[in-house]
Amino acid sequence: MTYRRVLLGGAAAAVLASALPAPALAQRQTRRAAAPTRPAGSPADTPLGPVDVLARQALIMDFATGAVLLEKNADERMPPSSMSKLMTMYVVFEQLKAGRLQLDQTLPVSERAWRMGGSKMFVELGSQIGVEDLIRGVIVQSGNDACVVLAEAISGSETQFAELLNETARRIGLQNSTFRNATGWPDPDHRMTARDLAILARRIITDFPDFYAYYNERSFRFNNISQDNRNPLLSRVAGADGLKTGHTEEAGYGLTGSAKRGDRRVILVLNGLPSMRARAEESERLMEWAFREFEAVVLFRAQDTIEEVPVYLGARSRVPMVGGRDLVLTLPRQWRRNLQVRLRYQSPLEAPVARGQQIGEMLVGGQGVPEMTVPLLAGADVERLGIVSRIPAVVGRWVFGS
Repeated sequence: MTYRRVLLGGAAAAVLASALPAPALAQRQTRRAAAPTRPAGSPADTPLGPVDVLARQALIMDFATGAVLLEKNADERMPPSSMSKLMTMYVVFEQLKAGRLQLDQTLPVSERAWRMGGSKMFVELGSQIGVEDLIRGVIVQSGNDACVVLAEAISGSETQFAELLNETARRIGLQNSTFRNATGWPDPDHRMTARDLAILARRIITDFPDFYAYYNERSFRFNNISQDNRNPLLSRVAGADGLKTGHTEEAGYGLTGSAKRGDRRVILVLNGLPSMRARAEESERLMEWAFREFEAVVLFRAQDTIEEVPVYLGARSRVPMVGGRDLVLTLPRQWRRNLQVRLRYQSPLEAPVARGQQIGEMLVGGQGVPEMTVPLLAGADVERLGIVSRIPAVVGRWVFGS
């Protein structure tokens, strides 16, 4: 087994520098400014060291790479309040994608939905509401009544719909979430984590790009009542386009948000803040911090040859080893040259080798860099030599060890 350690400095650092065009680097440098005064609060963990965060729970994730840039009590089960409506909408979007719901379909309003307290879309008892209006009622107006209408239409009752939420959550990788209702209404067993909310936001954006646009709508008028989207990022942060706020007495003020600038998107989750003002200021400060302090670096392109691996008894003596996909990392800006990359593969390979066959792996890490392992693939087919052609190779290896 060949095990190579590669420190990306010197010439390799120049490759990394070329991964981003010079104008982009210059633009980022001109955007640097003194960070605003940090609020009183316990520190969150980041690759750059502790950062004070006022929220009780927090997590910031790079959308493309999944790298966690900041976390504080990210796996602590907490009341998610209306942020759990993201899970309700994930199920609704799945129903639409599968054709079991239609946007122009109308759904009946039960007395239970009509009587729901808290944030409301103000549906009328006995009326029929269009699915698309209900979606906007949930996302823009945070309507508890709209959630119940959708839940009853999909599962027959909100209790049964909560079971569907739990099944779906487990299927998409939410490890520490349990749902008891469609709205986030206070319940001691209705819990999520900041990490699960970030994963859920990432899945919504990835799985339902057409429906995600609803989260960027600033206001919605229904039943002659106009309500504004409560997400403060939409008006305060460039590129912000989602997702959902929440508030209860137990949970405090929370926000799951996302913003995209160029090819880079960041997801932020905060909960347990003391006021709407704190939610707005903290979410803006931390989102700007994430864009300012980190960058996306293309380490290798999909078909770049990373190494030429020797092949024994093959029609060609070496086969290119490639990544098979673009390798993009989220790195603290000042630590790009400290990145460590190691290659691990069997040498020599024994023919035949099939294009696309995994023949090694790349281990990525270093101070402040999220560890990851990337499979490496054969970039070409290598046929096995015929019997006559194999004789010199076998003899040479037996005599000379090569």
